Amino acid sequence: MPTATPARTGFPVVALTLGALVAASSAPSPVFPVYQELWGIGAAAVTVVFAVYAAALLVALLTVGALSDHLGRRRVVLVALLGVIASMLVLARADGVGWLVAGRVLQGFSTGTAIGALGAWLLDLAGPARSATAQLVNGATPPVGLMVGGLGSGLLVQFAPAPTELVYLVLAGLLALAAVGTALTPDVVERVPGALASLKPVVRLPAASRAAFTTYLPGFLGSWGLGGLCMGLGPSVVAGVLGIHDHVAGGLVVAAVAGVGAVTGVLTRHVAPARVMTLGMATLVVGPVLLALGVHAVSTPLFFAGALVAGIGFGAGFQGALRGVLATAPAHERAGVLAAVYVVSYLVFGVPAVVAGLLATRIGLSEVVTGYAGLVVLAGVAGLLLGRAERRRAAAGVPAPRRPAPAGSPLEGSGPAPRG
Repeated sequence: MPTATPARTGFPVVALTLGALVAASSAPSPVFPVYQELWGIGAAAVTVVFAVYAAALLVALLTVGALSDHLGRRRVVLVALLGVIASMLVLARADGVGWLVAGRVLQGFSTGTAIGALGAWLLDLAGPARSATAQLVNGATPPVGLMVGGLGSGLLVQFAPAPTELVYLVLAGLLALAAVGTALTPDVVERVPGALASLKPVVRLPAASRAAFTTYLPGFLGSWGLGGLCMGLGPSVVAGVLGIHDHVAGGLVVAAVAGVGAVTGVLTRHVAPARVMTLGMATLVVGPVLLALGVHAVSTPLFFAGALVAGIGFGAGFQGALRGVLATAPAHERAGVLAAVYVVSYLVFGVPAVVAGLLATRIGLSEVVTGYAGLVVLAGVAGLLLGRAERRRAAAGVPAPRRPAPAGSPLEGSGPAPRG
């Protein structure tokens, strides 16, 4: 396929494509209360629809997540974008839970196919001279996409016609434009053989990145666990606990967390990843506590204050962790490393949300939010402790311990161990 877009222009095209892809993932959240009103479904059904997306995405990450290292970024991304566009059309015509599940499964698998390839493509196009910029964009784009998707969807649902259709049709159009742009963007990475072998369902985390991945793991757990709380339960909390039935308010929960997260990522772009991680973990302790207090006090200002503070943790926790891990990734294994990051992130994004939805009908939404927030706080505390241990080790001049994974394990590496 001929290319007309130079690498410098291709970088923002790929970044915008990644943002549109993530925006499409959060857009259904403000529509969920509409489905509940129209079809009389409960919170458990809503969270199942929410979570099948994450499950399908995980399957894709575990199988085809590193395929672009072998077949090329553009080819993999284009096929995946066609799948996401098809999923938007399925969701637009949904008239029951079955259609929603089918659309979200297709969307999740297609997104999982593309997301690691897009992140690696950004690093490829940036080159060594702009690798810091590419890492920043990789970390900041998902929160921006979540914010735009959540808030934009809320506005369309509240003020535009066809609330269960227009959101998806708009996204399908935007993704079609993104497909045209990516079709004209060059592949600049050298492909490596082994496409069929890469389909084996393992997370290929190279040896050079394992120690950093362990250190920064709480950043992924805390930030995306918080994202699952806000997108899976946020609109339901606003309507069912705070008594606000404006669909924009439901989108504002997502926008508050993701928007502040994006701004935090940009403002901390010149700060060392370990320091950014510390900021993120500290605010992931404070923010969820305020969220839970706001729910129990039925206080809208306190709840949204907690969302804003937690947003700092979302941005700093994910940005610091991602930058710290990507700095260790060999160029030809970037898609695999990003796949490992997103496997962990989407596991903690989806699984607790399903459990929370099932428990909400039994013990109450307020109690579920409290327990959910407590798990995020635990991740924040773990991140602070691991970061402190790493700083002490660095101050003492002790190299980080190597953590080779046993052969055949889920974290089996494909790269050589670093030399000391």
